[in-house]
Amino acid sequence: MNQPIRTAAVLGAGVMGAGIAAHLANAGCRVLLLDIVPPGLSDAEKADPAARNRFAVGGLDKALKARPTSAFYHPSRAALVQIGNLEDDLERAAKCDLIIEAIIESMEPKRALFARLEPLVTPHTLVASNTSGLRIAGMLEGRGEAFRRNFMVIHFFNPPRHMKLLELVPGAQTDPEAFARVRRFGEDALGKGVVVAKDTPNFIGNRIGAQAMMACIHQMLEDSLAPEDVDALAGPPLGRPKSAAFRTADLVGLDTFAHVANNCYAALTEDEDREVFKLPEYLRDMVEKKLLGDKTRGGFYKKGPNGVETYDPYTRAYRPKAADPRIAKFAKSLKDVEDPRERLRATFRDQGPAGAFAWKVLKRTLSYAARRVGEISDDVGAIDDAMRWGYNWELGPFETWDALGFAEVVDRMVADGVPLPEGVRAMRRQEVPGWYRGGEVYSLARGTYVPREESPKRRPLGAIARGAPVLENAGAVLRDVGDGVAALTFKTKMNSVDPDAIELLDRAVDTAERQFQGLLLYNEGEHFCVGANLMLVVMAAMQGEWEQIRGMAQAFQRANQRLKYAHVPVVAAPYGMTLGGGLELCLGAAGVQAAAETYAGLVEVGVGLVPAGGGCMNLLWRALEAQPEGAEVPTLALVTQVFKNIALAKVATSADEARALGYFRPTDGVTFDRARLLYDARERCLGLARAGWRPPAPRAYKLPGQSGIATLKMMVLSLQQAGQASAHDATVALRVAEVLCGGVDGSAGPVSEERLLELEAESFVRLCGEEKSRERMQYMLMNNKPLRN
Repeated sequence: MNQPIRTAAVLGAGVMGAGIAAHLANAGCRVLLLDIVPPGLSDAEKADPAARNRFAVGGLDKALKARPTSAFYHPSRAALVQIGNLEDDLERAAKCDLIIEAIIESMEPKRALFARLEPLVTPHTLVASNTSGLRIAGMLEGRGEAFRRNFMVIHFFNPPRHMKLLELVPGAQTDPEAFARVRRFGEDALGKGVVVAKDTPNFIGNRIGAQAMMACIHQMLEDSLAPEDVDALAGPPLGRPKSAAFRTADLVGLDTFAHVANNCYAALTEDEDREVFKLPEYLRDMVEKKLLGDKTRGGFYKKGPNGVETYDPYTRAYRPKAADPRIAKFAKSLKDVEDPRERLRATFRDQGPAGAFAWKVLKRTLSYAARRVGEISDDVGAIDDAMRWGYNWELGPFETWDALGFAEVVDRMVADGVPLPEGVRAMRRQEVPGWYRGGEVYSLARGTYVPREESPKRRPLGAIARGAPVLENAGAVLRDVGDGVAALTFKTKMNSVDPDAIELLDRAVDTAERQFQGLLLYNEGEHFCVGANLMLVVMAAMQGEWEQIRGMAQAFQRANQRLKYAHVPVVAAPYGMTLGGGLELCLGAAGVQAAAETYAGLVEVGVGLVPAGGGCMNLLWRALEAQPEGAEVPTLALVTQVFKNIALAKVATSADEARALGYFRPTDGVTFDRARLLYDARERCLGLARAGWRPPAPRAYKLPGQSGIATLKMMVLSLQQAGQASAHDATVALRVAEVLCGGVDGSAGPVSEERLLELEAESFVRLCGEEKSRERMQYMLMNNKPLRN
């Protein structure tokens, strides 16, 4: 059971199979990716391994080139994937620790493949199907007992790199130890949120998700609404993603969505709400016409010559996108409401067409989810997890129920004649307050609350913080998170850096040195930090207050230097957008424990400025720090690469890429499951403290100086002459070059940190005085865009 899974085979190199193989490689597994031999090969090609492996090679190539981000955290991970075909290499697959079948979603081909596998696998080989809804009993027809013991469903959601949900389904004869081994691999190695489902059609996520989407689609026709009306309501107003219903169908593909719905309709002959899964005629017509969504550049929506167009279900033709003004106005009123519970309650209370539609679909989906408890899962918490992790709902159906008020929802459903399980009616009679209570969840099977199974590694900040805040102001708060570690958390919008946050950074280090063993920079919300809030900079620049601007830059520099030279280890825990000042915080930390999905870069040039919180200096120092003492190494090549990363605002699309670009150190940690980031970051901080942390000594390096500036200027001018950079872009880039080269006299001798910081601040102030820079900042301010570096 404790044996790690080191090797895996993925059978099927389509979009899903190749994506699974890539994510296994992200986790350090050696992977064998197989697909069928292409049909119609010539006699010469039949003897050519390259031709026979063409489908697998194509799948791997598409995974590397996937957009907006590759299926791999870094292209180097693809070296862990070998390719082959199902005719020549199945015996190689049988020697792997885990085999994942990801071929066509059809019963007979899967049965045939498992029949070929059975005589080849060892008694310890784990075999799993990535089916999205086929029954285990059907797939294993004719298989022996030993094969059945090591078999299960392992259902990834697309794309496997990004989607947290992993549904695991044991068969009737699956060995508990084999199942536990795969579950541990999914959670610990792959960073997935594992939900255990029962062997029923479409399991949990697709069963509830398809019902919820189809309920919206059918209700649209009954209420004579348009797709854009439904998407305005079925997204954030209901605590669901912005893609809502129809846009989600376009993203996943109408053919894929239709397959899931058709599978439900065909298999769920006893389901009381079976008719909801029946595709409307216009949707079947779209699939037949290959209007499949993004993959065919046209589904419910497409780009037309004059903007986005909508496929009208009533006329069966595209028309300009337009929404019911009443619904659009209501949806807009909730745009700035961040708490999904508040949005849901506002929608629930609305007396207009928005509220009427929302209640019709909500009551149908919430009651349907309640009636499925015991059939698809005994745990309502697992159903909520599946919808949050697999469909990106902000709240699962039972969390939604509680947010609206358990008693009020039940009473309203009863008044409307909505069928409810007897267990839910009993909860209402007994005045049970809701599905959740503290760390407990209500069990319909037991008729009482039971503890939720939660890993201590996933405990949130609020659950481990001790007592009242140690320090707090308007911009940040310092908390004791146990074991001698304090955590500093920003309170600003999008966790931007402002004067209050900077002020508490200084005080937090002082306090940590006196009272704690280490300090975490740990934020909450969608992104770690989008950079410095430039509001005050914009205002000062408009008034010509240049010394005030210099003081702002120097204050942030001092704070980051204070982090770097603290007498306790400071560990940053970035995730999501970690831009500009957010990355400068990480560069000032002793260590980083980053979420795998971290998007980091110094992007200040986008607003016509240079990094001025120590970012230029610390990123350059990172590149230079590996040089052995005494080595006469020309620094221009390293300076040039750092220059490119800053001047081109290069953003890493993963923590692995951030390490490759030098934004994080090779020794910095990566956490696959963001829910474990706080635990992992605290452990890293404690490890540094217990290993005898001492602050580093300040460094100085001889830099290229005037000759380096001239070389980089030629590079910039060539881009400008090619039309790839404007005159102002060139001005900003040359300021970056001057800083990184240590000024015109940077080659005269070692350049100190103080000198580099002085150059940063001076360039920042001078660029604030540039008309084009001010225009860019004013544009951001006037258009209420996020003010970030």
